[in-house]
This record gives sequence, structure tokens and C-alpha cells, in this order.
Amino acid sequence: MKIIIHDLDKQEYNSFVQMYNPNTTVISDNGTIHNCIGCFGCWLKTPGRCILKDGYEDMGKLLSQCEELIIISKCIYGSYSPFIRNVLDRSIPYLLPYFTNKNGRTRHKNRYKNNFILSVHFYGEDMTDRERETAKALVEANGINFYSAENKVYFHNNLQSMKGVLQ
Repeated sequence: MKIIIHDLDKQEYNSFVQMYNPNTTVISDNGTIHNCIGCFGCWLKTPGRCILKDGYEDMGKLLSQCEELIIISKCIYGSYSPFIRNVLDRSIPYLLPYFTNKNGRTRHKNRYKNNFILSVHFYGEDMTDRERETAKALVEANGINFYSAENKVYFHNNLQSMKGVLQ
């Protein structure tokens, strides 16, 4: 299964998708997502599941079932848009609260034995070289934290240049 998380409006997103794929889960902003409150309830009270009930509470379990996570985000100062950042914050239940050291880095232990491909498409007209480097480093860090099998980062100057990306 593929998961696509995007910050595009419905019309923009639909212009990229030629046909519905039942093996793809699409996560977009439906206006109901709450911010992570840092309560650690997803680790302590309801392990693997966020305590906030807004339709985004099972992000950890969903990630455990995907082969590829595709993120489409406006590049904002070398980072994700607020909606994308929020979805990733709400995906913390994908990991365990315990730490491990691997290759000299401290990170959370993984809850699931899944190693998906992380593909990130940043778009924006005036991305600087520094923003692109920051974005690459961010995706690399996310890949390490989420135990991804492979990381791919793409930059698009506008939405039109992304046509064909999701075919």
C-alpha cells in the first residue's frame, strides 16, 4: 500500500491523479486535525494510537502497513507546510517511547517491523539553495527516525512540474 500525505487543495490534487488506486491511501486536510499536544498518551495510555479523536489517530498503524510514504508539501523555509508537519507529529505512535543507539545516533525503537520508502516532493517558486539543503537534511532525519528503507527528495518550482508524479 502507498500513502500519500499532501497539502494541496482538492482541485490541485485531482489534477495529478488520473485514476483511483485502491492500494493508495490519501491523507489530506479535511479541517479536523488537531495539533499534537505532547501528552505521550500514544505511548502510555493508548499504545500505538493517538488519544485525540479527529480521524488522524491511527497514523502509526497506517504507516506500519505502507510500502511507500509519499509526501507532497510546499517548502516553507526548508521544512514542511504546517499541515504536513502536524500529520508527521501525529505519527509518533509508529515508534516506541524507548531509545536505542544505532550508528552513533540515539533514536526511538521501532514499534513495527516495516521499512517503507519515503518520497518527498517539495514545491515552491522561490526555493533557495539553502532551503533545499535544509529540506534534504530534514527528510534524511525523518527517514532515520521512521526506519525508512530509502529516502527520495524532489523539488518542483511549481505545481505544473509535478504532473505525472503520482501516476
